[in-house]
Amino acid sequence: MKLKSKSKTGIVSYGTHIPRYRIKMEEISNAWDTNSENYKKGLGLIEKSVPGLDEDTVTLSVNSARQAMQRLNKTINIGAIYVGSESHPYVVKPTATLVGEALEIGHKWTAADLEFACKAGTAALQIVTGLVDSSRIENGMAIGADTAQGAPGDALEYSAAAGGAAFIVGDKDVIARIIHTTSYTSDTPDFWRREHRHFPKHGGRFTGKPAYFKHIKSATKQLLKEAKMQISDFNHVIFHMPNGKFPLVAAKNLGVNKEQLKHGFIVSKLGNTYSACSLLGLAAVLDNANPGEKILVTSYGSGAGSDSIALEVTKNIISYRKNIDKLKFDLDIDEQLNKKIYLTYGEYVRHTEKLIH
Repeated sequence: MKLKSKSKTGIVSYGTHIPRYRIKMEEISNAWDTNSENYKKGLGLIEKSVPGLDEDTVTLSVNSARQAMQRLNKTINIGAIYVGSESHPYVVKPTATLVGEALEIGHKWTAADLEFACKAGTAALQIVTGLVDSSRIENGMAIGADTAQGAPGDALEYSAAAGGAAFIVGDKDVIARIIHTTSYTSDTPDFWRREHRHFPKHGGRFTGKPAYFKHIKSATKQLLKEAKMQISDFNHVIFHMPNGKFPLVAAKNLGVNKEQLKHGFIVSKLGNTYSACSLLGLAAVLDNANPGEKILVTSYGSGAGSDSIALEVTKNIISYRKNIDKLKFDLDIDEQLNKKIYLTYGEYVRHTEKLIH
């Protein structure tokens, strides 16, 4: 997407919600009599988030959206809400309308639910950006949220997590201007879930080389070419994090160093939050980025496609931070802000409703 010349469109505010419940890799591997060290080394994961008994994509979306609104400390007009997820609680009934009603923003706004595996959140961000940049709306909200599913005993159990992130996009008081965005898409069947099936299936070897790596690399290179930028121009880089290994391999192949990944690499103690994954990484970066720094986000969704987005942090980030409490994305350092509750495998099964299906 080529934005207007000297476009001021960008992120105005953001909010996140991560459940307090966690399960460690050892707990899952013990249940299936497997070696947890293999998963720690192979997937680069320590633990993952698990939704509460009363948490679903709607509650994750509403909580992150409310935080984004509250952080503004002022009233603004929201003209659109798009919610990306592959775990919408209703097959027929939108999540987005529930979010808008909970925010009490009136009724003069458009809404839709999006689904594109783990990249539906960045797709929402692209759509809202286009609406604002074309002056169709003043401000819009893009949300990525998921309570990801994994069949009992499947490798996905080690990574499929829960979380939500919401971004308000506008052209006034922008904290991170969107410079450029592009996408790379193909029909690559690496992961799918058919109607009436609770758990997804995956194509094994297709997940990596012909799927994730090809799309991440192609979308990123495409953005660099279109925006006339180099990977070294970016202070922060976020790649979709299906596990702790894939994004590091992609980074190495694209010449991204560890310092560029530092703040956005949050998967090891959180897991893959699917549609929220890349957006949570972006939120973690915005918690730490300085004015003038540039950010690159490249998401990935099975099926398959990647969205690549370039942003530049503005001086407004300083005043914005004065109004909010900085989030702690280490997820285990400050127990006062993040009181985690660790589950047994039995409790985890109950939380994720695996026995119901």
